[in-house]
Amino acid sequence: MQALRVLLLTCVAVLLAFAATAARIHGEVPSEWLVHWQTPTLADRPLQIVHGLSPRMLVADAVAQILQQPAAQPQSDEGLAYYLRRGRGGIVCNVMFDRYLESEEHWKSFVVGVQMCAQLGMPVWIYDEKGYPSGTAGGLVLHGHPELEALVLARDPQGNPEYFFRRAYEHTHASNNYHALRRYINLMDERATARFIEVTHEAYHQRVGQYFGKTIVAFFTDEPSLMAVDLGPIPEPARSKVPVEDPVDPNVKPLPTLPWCHDFAEVYRRRWGEDIQSQWKSLFEGDSSEDHRIRRQFWSTVADLVADRYFGQIQRWCQAHGVASSGHNLHEESIYHHVPLYGNGLKAISRMDIPGLDMLTSNPESVIHMGWMTAAMPLSGALLEGHRRVMTEVSDFAQKMSGAGPVNLQQMQATAGWQAAWGVTEFTLYYSPEDRTPDENWQYGQFVGRLNTLLKPAMPRPQVALYYPIYDLWAEYRPVAGPLHQSPAPPRAQQIISSFVRIGQTLQRRQIPFILIDHEHLAQAAVTPNGTLRAGNAEIATLVFPMGVELPPEARKVVEQFANQKGRVIYDSPEKTLNVNNAVAWIQPDLSIQPPNDRIVLGRFSRDDHTILVLVNVGQETYHGSLRGVAGHAWTQLDPATGDKQTVTPQNNALNLELAPYQTLILAD
Repeated sequence: MQALRVLLLTCVAVLLAFAATAARIHGEVPSEWLVHWQTPTLADRPLQIVHGLSPRMLVADAVAQILQQPAAQPQSDEGLAYYLRRGRGGIVCNVMFDRYLESEEHWKSFVVGVQMCAQLGMPVWIYDEKGYPSGTAGGLVLHGHPELEALVLARDPQGNPEYFFRRAYEHTHASNNYHALRRYINLMDERATARFIEVTHEAYHQRVGQYFGKTIVAFFTDEPSLMAVDLGPIPEPARSKVPVEDPVDPNVKPLPTLPWCHDFAEVYRRRWGEDIQSQWKSLFEGDSSEDHRIRRQFWSTVADLVADRYFGQIQRWCQAHGVASSGHNLHEESIYHHVPLYGNGLKAISRMDIPGLDMLTSNPESVIHMGWMTAAMPLSGALLEGHRRVMTEVSDFAQKMSGAGPVNLQQMQATAGWQAAWGVTEFTLYYSPEDRTPDENWQYGQFVGRLNTLLKPAMPRPQVALYYPIYDLWAEYRPVAGPLHQSPAPPRAQQIISSFVRIGQTLQRRQIPFILIDHEHLAQAAVTPNGTLRAGNAEIATLVFPMGVELPPEARKVVEQFANQKGRVIYDSPEKTLNVNNAVAWIQPDLSIQPPNDRIVLGRFSRDDHTILVLVNVGQETYHGSLRGVAGHAWTQLDPATGDKQTVTPQNNALNLELAPYQTLILAD
C-alpha cells in the first residue's frame, strides 16, 4: 500500500512537471506574473516628487471618500487623490522648504500627509534636502559649524604661498546651480555627514519613525559631490533668478583645486606611509610614473573617504532604521568629472541600496548618445553589490528649458521603456501633471506599473562588462582653473575616454546589454568553472577594455584567470577598434536584430528560470525586422502601453519584429 502511494505521488509530480513544461513550450508565462498586469499595484507605479505637503493637499474628507472607492482609479480630485487619479502610486516628499525643518506647523502637515499615505497604501520616499545639492539641510548643518564646510587645496603659481587651503564655494556647483547659492559641506568629513543625518534624518525619524520600513521606504539624496571643480555657470536667464543664501566673494580667484579634509594628511600617511605635503606638486602637474603613482594614491584615498564617510554613513543609518538609501550623483554622463566630484563615481553610487540616475531629458534617443552612461552607472552599482533595484529621477526639464516641451505621452513612455531595459524599477517624477490630461497621466502610470509588474522581480542579465577606467583617469587628472570642460584633458585621458564612450555607444546601438566594472570590483570577482566572471549579481561572459588602459596587478590577475578559462577578453586598440560594424562579430551575442538599427534598445532579464526581453524603439520610424537567436518555442508578447498579450512563435530561431515609433514590447519565454 505504501509503495502504491509513493508511485501515485511520483506520477502526480511527473504530470505536474510535464504540465509546467508544456505551458512553457506554449509560451505561457506563469499566471501569477500577470495578477496585477491590467491594474498595477501602487508600489509598482511611479512616484511624484512633491516638495512639501501643504494643508490644502491634505483633505480628510477626500481621503475618506477614496477609502470607500473600490475602483482602481479614485473619482475624487482633492488632496493626495489628485496624484492617484493621475497614475502615481506614491510620492517623494519633504517637510516644506519655508522655515525648513524648523516650523512645527509644517512638521504637523508632513506627519498628517504620511498618515494619509499610510491609509491609502501609498509608498513614501523622503527627499533629504531643501532643494539641492544634498548635505546642508538648507544651511543648518553649517550654522555654528564652519569647520564642516567643503575644503580644498588650491594652487596659485604666482602666489605666496603657492599652495594653500580655502573653503570651496566660489566657482563650484554650490554657487552654480538652479536652486540656491549656498555654502556646502565636506563629503570627506565624517563629522559633516553625521551632523547632516542628525539634523535631517533623525528629525524625520523622531516624528514619523513608526512608518519607517512600512509607508516610508527610502531616503533620496540629490547630487551630493565634492566641491573641488568648476563646472561652469548655469545659463542666463536662469542664473540671475537663483536665490543667493550665501554671498559670493568676487575676489576669490579661479584656481586649480583638490578636495581636502581635516584629517586627510594623517589618513594618507597611515595608508601609504608617505607625507602628502611633500607630494603636492605631483597632484597638480607632471607626467612621470612617479607623478602617476602619487595621483593614483591620492584619488584612491579620496574615493574611499567619500564612499564611506558620506554614502556609506547614510547607508548604514538607513539600514539600521529599516529604510533604503537612494538618490543619484552629479554629472553621471561625464566620466572625467567623476574624478574631482567623487574620486570614483561608481564606487560612490554603489554605496546606495537603490542607486539612481538623473534623466533631465525625455528625448528617447538620448540613450544612444550619453543616456546609456547615465543609466549604466546605477545598474552596475546595484548588480556589483548584489542588489537589484534602480531609481530614476526623470523629467522633460531640457525640453521645457529650450521651449520644446512639454513632451508627449509616447516620448515619456519610450523614455521610461529604455530606462526599464537598463534595469530601472523606481520612477520618481518631476513631470508636471498639469502639462498633460488626467487620462494621459493615468496611461503613463499604467505603463510604468506594467513594466514593474514583470521586471521588478526579475534580474537583469547583461553578459558583457565594459571596464570603467577610473584607475587610469586618476593618473591623468590635472586640476585646472576655470570650467573643467573648457580645458582639454591630457592626450592619454582623451584617448581612454574617447574609446570608452565609443564602446559604450556601440554596445548600446547593437543591442548588447552590459554593465561597467572598475578595477576594484574586477579584483574581487570570481572566475567560475564554466568560464564566466561572477561579480555580485552579474555573471559576465565578455570583458571589454578601452584603448590604452593599465590594470593594477590584482585586477590583471583575475582577467588572466578569466581568459585561461576561455572567457572572452577584448581590447580596443588603434589597429583594431570596436565599432558598430564589427561589434556583433567580436562579442558574438546570442541575440541580435536584423537589419541592424541604432534606435532599438534591448534589455535582458531572468525570472524563475524564464527569460524576459525588453525591446524599445526610441526612434521616430517604425522598425521592421527580426530578433535572431531566440529559443524555438513560443513566446508571450506583452505591450505595456495597451495591456495586450499574445503568443508569438519563432521561425528558425528568429521572431518577426515590428516596433512602431516609441513603442515598447516585452517578450517572455
